[in-house]
Amino acid sequence: MTKPRVRFAPSPTGMFHVGGARSALHNWLYARQHGGALVLRIEDTDASRNRPEWIEGIIRALAWLGIDEDQYEGPYFQSANTGEHTKAVERLRAAGRAYFCDCTRDDVIARTGDSYKGYDGHCRDRGLEAGPGRALRFRTPDEGTTVVVDLIRGKPAFENATIEDFVIARGDGSVLFMLANVVDDMTQGITHVIRAEEHLSNTPKQQMLWEALGVQPPIWAHVPVVVNEKRQKLSKRRDKVALEDYQAEGYLAEAMRNYLMLLGWAPSGDREIVPWSVIEEEFRLEDVHPSPAFFDVKKLRAFNGEYIRALPVEEFVERCRPWLGAPYAPWAPERFDEEVFRALAPLAQTRVAVMSEITAIVDFAFLEEPDVDEASWNKAMKEPAAAILTAAVEAYADVPWTAEELKTRTEAIGVEHGLKLGKTQAPIRVAVTGRTVGLPLFESLQVIGRERTLDRLRKALGALS
Repeated sequence: MTKPRVRFAPSPTGMFHVGGARSALHNWLYARQHGGALVLRIEDTDASRNRPEWIEGIIRALAWLGIDEDQYEGPYFQSANTGEHTKAVERLRAAGRAYFCDCTRDDVIARTGDSYKGYDGHCRDRGLEAGPGRALRFRTPDEGTTVVVDLIRGKPAFENATIEDFVIARGDGSVLFMLANVVDDMTQGITHVIRAEEHLSNTPKQQMLWEALGVQPPIWAHVPVVVNEKRQKLSKRRDKVALEDYQAEGYLAEAMRNYLMLLGWAPSGDREIVPWSVIEEEFRLEDVHPSPAFFDVKKLRAFNGEYIRALPVEEFVERCRPWLGAPYAPWAPERFDEEVFRALAPLAQTRVAVMSEITAIVDFAFLEEPDVDEASWNKAMKEPAAAILTAAVEAYADVPWTAEELKTRTEAIGVEHGLKLGKTQAPIRVAVTGRTVGLPLFESLQVIGRERTLDRLRKALGALS
């Protein structure tokens, strides 16, 4: 068997779409499994929409997923292959497989009386030469069926009579995507085209072009469309689809990789969170389900939390670093204390689902004064909050400064006021951390120390009075 050559061919017209990320992983993994090669091709012929930073973003996003520059050939640029595109146009025209057409859309509608009907073949035999406003159309067969061999969808068949003569080059000679894509795949020796289902409708046209140019078409694999909770195709205008946004929010690359691979496929057994080595061993394109795949952000978030909790504490500390300084951290740089953070890290690791949450959950330890949430204050600072805070100041003044002793003294305060521990510690928590929820209270007090704890309790009492 010839070693496969696959390609990932994004257009640099925006942020890196999670659907594109899944396609990149599928192509990369297929090449690795079969000892083949992955080609990165940037389809940049739409100069009006392309921007250099989007190209750089594609490369950075791939690297974040683990597909760095030594994992693929390229990047190649479609715009650098225009010479081959032009040669293909000339070959098709010389073979009688393409012809010039000067019809406008209005002309077609006037002849057919139907604004939904495709091109009617009016210029097929007019023998027009190249000229201003004359596009080049590919002449599709009038009869027969085009069968697409697809590793995921079997052998979908398309009646040739339903496929209009489609444009392959504009009046100015520039080649359209349909042909450019085919020529680039031929030039680069692509054997398998693994891409999203949305391209399936183009496939019979592209297969016709491969055959008309005398080259065996590739093996196709169209992975299922990715949809939101309303089963609508993910849209960058409506849904959160940019991989960079998830990265910036603190999703781990390994969690994202794992989750993206589950969109249409599942590993063996009753499990979903598995090491990449298991995915690499078990994944088969033939096992991908063709039905639409739901991109469940809540599930992804839960996945990410599981991956965070599985990290060694030291690695968790290092991965938190981007969110412990500017522009994320609200505290002055000199107030950050490495020893304090390392003490809080194991407590925080079990409570964050994305890495960016670390900032707010530990800010009380590094701000000069806690950032008090108004709703939390109003909820916790009701009677007998003042009496509890007064008792806490007295009790904490000489208590051995350990989480266990602090909890015992606080429970005793609660007994005096007929309150359970949760109600007793609420005003203390808000006074010290600014919120009603957060890290375990008594462990947090132990870390920040007696002096800071008492100072905040006294200031909260002052605010109450």
